[in-house]
Amino acid sequence: MQTVPVSFWSLGWRSLWRDWRAGELRLLLLAVTLAVAALTAVAFFADRLQGGLQRDARALIGGDAVIQSDQPAPPAFAAKARALGLQSVQTLSFPTMGRARDEDGGAARLVAFKVVAPGYPLRGGLRVADGPDAPEVTTRDIPAPGTVWVDAALLSALDLKIGQPLLLGDASLTLAKVIVVESDRGAGFMSFAPRVMINAADLAATALVQPASRVGYRLALAGPEPAVKQYVTWAEAEIRKPGVRGLRLESLEGGRPEMQQTLARAEKFLNLVALLAALLSAVAVAIAARGFAQRHLDDCAMLRVLGLSQGAMARAYAFEFIAVGLAASALGVLAGFALHYVFVLLLAGLVESALPAASLWPVLLGLGMGLTLMVAFGLPPVLQLAQVPPLRVIRRDVGQLKPATLVVLGLGVAGFAVLLLAASRDLKLGGIAVGGFAAAVAVFALVSWVAVRVLRRSVNEATAPRALVLATRQLSARPAYAVVQISSLAVGLLALVLLVLLRTDLISSWRNATPPDAPNRFVINIQPEQGDSFRQALAAGGVAKFDWYPMIRGRLVSVNEKPVRPEDYAADRAQRLVEREFNLSNTVEKPPHNEVVQGRWTPEEAGGLSVEEGLAKELGLKLGDRLGFDMAGMPVEGKITSLRKVDWGSMRVNFFVIFPVAHLPDLPTTYISAFRVPETDKRFDNALVRQFPNITNVDMSQTIAQVQRVLGQVIRAVEFLFAFALAAGLVVLLATITATRGEREREFAVLRAVGASSKLLRDVQRVELLGVGVLAGVLASVVAIGVGWALAKYAFEFSWQPSPWVPLAGGLTGGVLALAAGWWGLRSVLRTPVVETLRRAAI
Repeated sequence: MQTVPVSFWSLGWRSLWRDWRAGELRLLLLAVTLAVAALTAVAFFADRLQGGLQRDARALIGGDAVIQSDQPAPPAFAAKARALGLQSVQTLSFPTMGRARDEDGGAARLVAFKVVAPGYPLRGGLRVADGPDAPEVTTRDIPAPGTVWVDAALLSALDLKIGQPLLLGDASLTLAKVIVVESDRGAGFMSFAPRVMINAADLAATALVQPASRVGYRLALAGPEPAVKQYVTWAEAEIRKPGVRGLRLESLEGGRPEMQQTLARAEKFLNLVALLAALLSAVAVAIAARGFAQRHLDDCAMLRVLGLSQGAMARAYAFEFIAVGLAASALGVLAGFALHYVFVLLLAGLVESALPAASLWPVLLGLGMGLTLMVAFGLPPVLQLAQVPPLRVIRRDVGQLKPATLVVLGLGVAGFAVLLLAASRDLKLGGIAVGGFAAAVAVFALVSWVAVRVLRRSVNEATAPRALVLATRQLSARPAYAVVQISSLAVGLLALVLLVLLRTDLISSWRNATPPDAPNRFVINIQPEQGDSFRQALAAGGVAKFDWYPMIRGRLVSVNEKPVRPEDYAADRAQRLVEREFNLSNTVEKPPHNEVVQGRWTPEEAGGLSVEEGLAKELGLKLGDRLGFDMAGMPVEGKITSLRKVDWGSMRVNFFVIFPVAHLPDLPTTYISAFRVPETDKRFDNALVRQFPNITNVDMSQTIAQVQRVLGQVIRAVEFLFAFALAAGLVVLLATITATRGEREREFAVLRAVGASSKLLRDVQRVELLGVGVLAGVLASVVAIGVGWALAKYAFEFSWQPSPWVPLAGGLTGGVLALAAGWWGLRSVLRTPVVETLRRAAI
């Protein structure tokens, strides 16, 4: 046969224009655009955030490198800095109480206390004002001795004005300036409390630093880049030496500012939603492309009769799909760029709006993702059109589409998975999401195949309703289509159920973790000699129920007489745990809100230890292990005799390690108390702080409310992106239902030709769609519980237990959505004249 010399460019353009006008490409364009928009919106936001952090890194950490510790850094660190010609300055920070004088109202408030010395800040700067409404100025000065600079929120909370005194411990300092911007403040937990900044010369007068006080030290350094790099290399080596504990280096290369940690979970959850949208879109593209190819079989057979070569046809369709992929990717990138501004607005206050311009990475990611979707999932069925034999013109039973080869499918899926893992910025998150969906597809296909066979055998055609009999025959007559339809629906519903479950648990875990009767005050730094009078003050204030425990700071230094080093553990959390100092306690009676899960709690057991089970699991500890602690220079050792389950969301006083004895002599000890007071009783707090000026009284009701407002911002951003995943899921449902439209038209035409009524055919369609939707919904819900558990435990690190009603709700939702999508996609099937359908059918 002589081939016709036709340019694939012109053929591709004509095919593209014709198919676009006929609406053949709109579903593909929508699916790719949704996926690219969701991914690039998150990518643009994350990219600009990272750029802002790198731009302001020196200001955010207060220097070119910072040594952080819970004790003053060894003198060698400052001496090395001087030897290299580096500037250095040390700051101290800890929570405490700020008070107004009795004649000024006597109000008290938890504050984030910071002590600075001349030379601060080495990088960045301060913006201050003479009052809450006064113009702000940039300064390199620090508070003068005898004065204090504060956040404007503290003036409002204590009803004070500039020029009045503020009581801090035993000292009375004059309010001099309002802090507008403190570049190195970060966004940690204590940053929710108002800042109070004093000169280092006034620290001794406050008497706030006691032997067991929780003080954070930061030694900031700045200087020429070569000298800084040399210092960082030296400091890293010193920190890794045996016996050096509690030191952490923060630099431009290795530091992670606290603001980035605050946004880590929000960014991770946004990435998960975007990944699910992309996975759903991949399913939609695959189904829509196969439907596109099925509808073009006859056209391609005619072109083969007219002499068009296979190569020209393949290149024309490849050109058409790549052009659509580029157009959809460009639309998605533009939409993602516009939508990432919504994240900036929704997360206002967590990030600065003045972020730097984005790099080209999100653009390249979006274009690559769109093209990968089209090439990996769209082209394989379409390229089969080039292999349609000319004989199909007279024999419609030849030239049917075949499943994609494992090589083609494997390469496409592998490329798509690599891009998703790159977009997730978290191998664990991406691996669970991609791997979970891959495993789910296999499970769905197997279960749906078994279900179709069981259904065919279980329906008694003699007694069952006619609609059910016909629907069963249709499903069993084309089992491959039934498996694809059920599996595709289940994948779409899996993403939707998973998002709903995680979103619901996210809110309940963060917002509802506090029981209604939980303590709303935590008081720390109570000295032993103040114990009796403090408990009497609580009783006088009407507080009858309270937690009261001694608290000792200690560092884990050995396990079974083997020194403990951070590098001995692979997990980041385990390394942080052995780096930090623990709050340990001792009590004869087991805390009533703790449950012993292994071993036995024995009162007054000499040398016994009770360890929280989560800590034991993280550090690989077990019953019988001997732990050695360094407590203010004193070695203390004990054997693990019990493991406790601790509910950290109970808002009760909890400890990682407890000695089951009444006394631990010769150790520096303070006390911690937790209790509940009426929200409106401000006099109680003020009187308590006046009587015990050294204590830190943490009003948890205010702090939790502030945390919840921040979480509300994160949840709103997640819900906004959730709309993309929902839209992608609906696209999958629509593509799945309409994929078998041609077959349904022919089947219904034949049934109508032999006398079936329109009502019976509507019932058949409803029964089939309802059955498919319910089965897909139940399968999706069961798998979503497993994938959700893995994501919650290993990616987000919170525990959750979904309701046992989830499969039932998922089945009902799947049935309703399948019916709705079926009505929308197949509403014209029953309206098509029988003669017209039969003319198009293969007879």
